[in-house]
Amino acid sequence: MLYYLISGGHLSDIRLFKAFLELNLMEFVPLRVRKYIQKLHIGNIYEDSPTLFYFDKEHPENIRTISAPHMIVIMLQNLLLKEDDDLLVLGAKSGYISALAHKMAPKGKIKILEANSRIAKITQRNIEKLNLQDHIEVIIKNPLEGLPKFSPWQKILVTGAIETSRINTLLNQLDRKQGVLFAPIGGESVQDYTQILRKNDEYYAEVQLQVRFTPLITQLEVDEFKLITDYEVLNEIETEEEERNNEKPISIIHTKKIIDEIESKAKPAKLKEKIDISTIFKILLENIDQTIIELKQEKKIKNWKNSVDNFDLVLKIFKNSKIGPKSYLSSMEKSINQLKTYNFNVEKYRGKHSGSNIEELNVFQKRLDEIENFQKLIRKEIQIFERH
Repeated sequence: MLYYLISGGHLSDIRLFKAFLELNLMEFVPLRVRKYIQKLHIGNIYEDSPTLFYFDKEHPENIRTISAPHMIVIMLQNLLLKEDDDLLVLGAKSGYISALAHKMAPKGKIKILEANSRIAKITQRNIEKLNLQDHIEVIIKNPLEGLPKFSPWQKILVTGAIETSRINTLLNQLDRKQGVLFAPIGGESVQDYTQILRKNDEYYAEVQLQVRFTPLITQLEVDEFKLITDYEVLNEIETEEEERNNEKPISIIHTKKIIDEIESKAKPAKLKEKIDISTIFKILLENIDQTIIELKQEKKIKNWKNSVDNFDLVLKIFKNSKIGPKSYLSSMEKSINQLKTYNFNVEKYRGKHSGSNIEELNVFQKRLDEIENFQKLIRKEIQIFERH
């Protein structure tokens, strides 16, 4: 999937590429939803398409998805994130997009506004599993009101359709020093995904593409109001709505030149050019090396099998490309095939309790020896990349 995104010209930020490798999309999908996806055979979770993460049994039409990877790339790259940017995300999307953003802006704070309490809880659990609760906060609130008490925001990302008339409140919360908002603006049928940059009191916009997003969830559920027992808090919500209605329209200048100039200054020098494919393969090989280290520590058969399949896929892409050295590729392929055989034998001779069968222990040791050999080949290939 990542290779497709890069070769198709979508993914060009090396930080985001690394973030995709480090974060497992499947971990952001609740187990019951994963089983539902498998039962209905709704495609591969790593295809470039939206991923289901929430549905309501009582209201089957009420489903929520994590955006397709290419759309996530468009979102995050158009925010022009710097490492210390504070980011406001409207719509939780299970926390996956925010976690990727944190990898790109590790020194900034991220706050997610979500009106659906169940989705907020799912997202909060995902953030805590990754131990990112000190960096990413989930707040149950009408996203369209933004979070003015923590403004100005260097970056604001809207993940659901928003009407033009509702954008003023958010623009007023943007940092005056080239704050960036990225949002699908328009009606329910089609929206313009628009990048808006603020420079002092002037706003410059560029439409990136036309999209079709579901409307942003904005109505707090009735049970959420039960959680609010302080009259002043309820009054604050009403006051914010009144202020929004009284706001003067903001004049937005649609242009491209000034945005290009700001983008060129905002992006680190190493990100101005398209990702070098040979660098990608080096990172992939380093990722395989790290995965092998973790596999040898945990020794879980299921994880070994999945990882070996992933190694095989990377090597096939590597083989079919015209980039970079491949001195040990043939040996690595033989090693992968041998590992697949050992994985099959481990499952075949597995006893009732792990390690109770002598045959299983023998096969496991052979597999361990082979993974050591495979790792040596990977590291030799990495060294060749480094010399080039």
